[in-house]
Amino acid sequence: MARTSVPATRTDTNIIRLKVTLRGVKPPVWRRLLMPGTMTLGQLHTAIQSAMGWHDSHLHVFDIGGEAFGDRRSVDDVADERRPTLNGLLKASVVRFGYTYDFGDNWEHTIAFEKSESAVEGESCPVCIAGKRNCRPEDCGGVWGYQQLLGILADPRHPDHADQLEWIGEAFDPNAFNRERANLALAARFGKK
Repeated sequence: MARTSVPATRTDTNIIRLKVTLRGVKPPVWRRLLMPGTMTLGQLHTAIQSAMGWHDSHLHVFDIGGEAFGDRRSVDDVADERRPTLNGLLKASVVRFGYTYDFGDNWEHTIAFEKSESAVEGESCPVCIAGKRNCRPEDCGGVWGYQQLLGILADPRHPDHADQLEWIGEAFDPNAFNRERANLALAARFGKK
C-alpha cells in the first residue's frame, strides 16, 4: 500500500480528536482518532481505512452539509477531497459529517469532531486512542449481509456454515477490537515509526 504523508507534528500545530462511527450496526463499531488539523479529507480517508480495518479496495465519498467530496480520479461529480483540511472544516463550524465507503455494501460512517488542542512535541499523529468492536468484513453485503453472515456462523448446521467460516476465517470475533493493530496500520500508511 502506498504511504500517505502528513505534516510533521510541531508544538504550534493543533490536534483534533474525532470519533468515527459505523452507522446501522448494533452494537456500534467506532474508533476515536487524534489527527493533525492540517490533514485533508483525502488523508482522513486513509486514516479511517487503517483504523477501521477496511482494505481501501472500494470507492468512497464524504458528505459535508450536502456537498460531496472524494477522489475526483475515481468518482464523478465530487469536490476534491485533497483540498479541505480538518482545521478548515472546524473554522466553517462543521461539527459532524458523513463518510460512505463501498458504494455496493454502502458502509456509512458518522464523523464527529470532539476536541481540538495544541500538539505536544514528540506525539505522533494520526493515532487511534480508543475503539469498540471489529470492523465488518468487506464484501459481505452491507448491514443486511453482515446480519445474515452472523446468523450462518452461529448455526453450525446451516448448509453454508463451513463455506462462510472458511471465507471469514475462524479467528473473526465481531466483538474484538485491537488498538495496537489499528495503530500499526496507521503507522504503516503514514510512515511513522
